[in-house]
Amino acid sequence: MNEEHPERLTIGQLADRTGVAVRTIRYWSDIGVLPPGGRSEGGYRLYGAEAVARLELVRTLRELGLGLEEVSQVLSSEATVAEIAATHVVALDARIRALKVSRAVLSTVAERGSTVEETAFMNRLARLSVDERRKIIEDFMREVAGGLGASPGIEERLTRSPIELPESPTPEQVDAWLQLAELIQDPDFRSRMRRMMELNARKGSPGGSIWFTGHVVQVVGEARERGVHPEGPDGAAVLSKLFGDADRAAVLESLHVGMEAGAERYRQLIAVVRGHEPRPSRAEDHTWLEQALRADVRRTS
Repeated sequence: MNEEHPERLTIGQLADRTGVAVRTIRYWSDIGVLPPGGRSEGGYRLYGAEAVARLELVRTLRELGLGLEEVSQVLSSEATVAEIAATHVVALDARIRALKVSRAVLSTVAERGSTVEETAFMNRLARLSVDERRKIIEDFMREVAGGLGASPGIEERLTRSPIELPESPTPEQVDAWLQLAELIQDPDFRSRMRRMMELNARKGSPGGSIWFTGHVVQVVGEARERGVHPEGPDGAAVLSKLFGDADRAAVLESLHVGMEAGAERYRQLIAVVRGHEPRPSRAEDHTWLEQALRADVRRTS
């Protein structure tokens, strides 16, 4: 071989040198991505030594996920590798988000043993747009908390923070969103939550603090840790610290309605969707409080 007669490689030789399959090289050659440098007397395609470097570039771009049209643009200098790469980063990010959603849906389906109908429903929920998810939340808030002017503080606490999936949610957040979306579209749940909100919206009602502030469960939790019995005099003192002279029967009703409504589960799901650290269940604190309130009602009745 010399400069007047540069080396020419057959498809088989090019395949051996690069490790790319013959049929792949032939296809790329047919569509113009890897044109031959000439042909042999027998009509076979021949490639120059520069085809090795070109083929390596094509293979690299394909392994990175670029389509053949984009590869052609790079090779013909219609676009730079950097420009194509930037476009693909955006596309890959979107694909990764979609895969996370798919994984979360499949994981939930596997855990629940869902039917075909349930699977399709969850998939639709998971793939809602940001605006569609927001509308579901807004409709729920409007039905449950709308018009409760007597207690704007409670309504504000319920609606002050957006309940939105982040741009790149974890599987746990997607699963929590699926559960939350199912829950807040359940007419029975909406009805129970509305009842709770109406009850807590009564003028002077302390019931809202049970569900919408951490103070109540903090005080109750401390009492439980000290071993305070809910039906004893120390339990009554805890109630006085929390609710003053408020009607114990009204507070008990607020607590009971909230427990029946599923307010605890609603609160937990929102926390996960927002990416907060999982909080311990308040169920034991609510049970202690219910026992203490019932005992106080019996004493004063």
